[in-house]
Amino acid sequence: MAALPLGNPRAVLIAGPTASGKSALAIKLAEAAGGVVINADSMQVYAELRVLTARPSPDDEARVPHRLYGHVASADGYTVARYLDDFAAAIAASGDRPLVIVGGTGLYFNALTDGLSDVPPVKDEVRAFWRERARHVSAHELYRELQVCDPVLYGRLHPNDTQRILRALEVHDSSGRPLSAWQAKRSRPLLTGFRLERVVITPERPLLHQRIAERFEAMVAAGGLEEAAAFARLGLADDLPAMKAIGVPELMAAAAGHLTLDEAITAAVAASRQYAKRQETWFRNQMPDWRRVDPARSGDMARLAAELARHLQ
Repeated sequence: MAALPLGNPRAVLIAGPTASGKSALAIKLAEAAGGVVINADSMQVYAELRVLTARPSPDDEARVPHRLYGHVASADGYTVARYLDDFAAAIAASGDRPLVIVGGTGLYFNALTDGLSDVPPVKDEVRAFWRERARHVSAHELYRELQVCDPVLYGRLHPNDTQRILRALEVHDSSGRPLSAWQAKRSRPLLTGFRLERVVITPERPLLHQRIAERFEAMVAAGGLEEAAAFARLGLADDLPAMKAIGVPELMAAAAGHLTLDEAITAAVAASRQYAKRQETWFRNQMPDWRRVDPARSGDMARLAAELARHLQ
C-alpha cells in the first residue's frame, strides 16, 4: 500500500443512509477547503451504474476532484481489501490536500479507521447450512449458539443482530476459530496519523422516506430505465454485487416487460427504504462515537459545515 502523506493530514468522514444528503455536504466541504472527495460506497464504484447508484454528476465532479467513483467494471468482483488498496493510491494522488470521505458502506469506514482482519472466506456449504438454519430457529437461539463458539462476540453483539451473529457462526464453523480471534489481528488502519472528524447524517425517517421516493423518481427521469436495460444486456452473473444495487433488478424487470414502470418504482423505493433501515442499524451499532446530525435542523447543519471546513483548513 502507498505511504501516508507527510505533515498534518486531515480528513472528514461523512456516513449516512441513502438519500440523506451526505454527498452535497461533502462537495461543499471539499470546495471550501480545497480538498478531495473520496467514495466510501460499495455500489458507486461500478462504471456502468452512474444513474442508479446516484454517483456524483459530471458537473459535481468538475467542481472538486472525486476519487474511487465508477472505476470498477461491474463484471469484476470488488472486495474491501481491494478498496483499501485503491484508497491508498487515492491518498497518494491527493498529495497534501484534505480528504472528504463520504458514503453509506459502514464496512469501508470500519476498515479505514480500524484496519482489516484477514478473515478467511466462508465455505459455500457452511454458509448454506447457517442460512437455512436461520430460517427455522429464532434469533435468540442463534445468539445462544454464538455464546458457545465465540463468547467474546456474544458479549458485544445485540441478540437481534442476526446478520452479524450468522457471520460469526459461519466463520467459526468454516475456519475452526472464533471470528473475534480473527478480528483481533488487523492491518494498520490507512487513516493512522490523520486528524479525523467523523459524522453520521441522520434524517428523521419520514423525511428520509420522502427523499428516497423523490430521488428514485429523479433517477428514472434521468435515464435510469435505459441504464438498467443497457446493464441487462451485459449478461452478468446474478451473484455479482452490482446486480444487487438498489433499483437494478426492479428496473431490469421493467425493461424486460416483467413489471410495469410504476410497479418497478414502487418496489425499488421499498427496497431503498429497507436498505436505509439496515444502514441506520449499522451506524448506530458500529459507530456509536460518531457525531450525529439531523439535516432538517438547518442551523445544526450550517454549524457542522463551518466546523468541518475549519477542521480541514
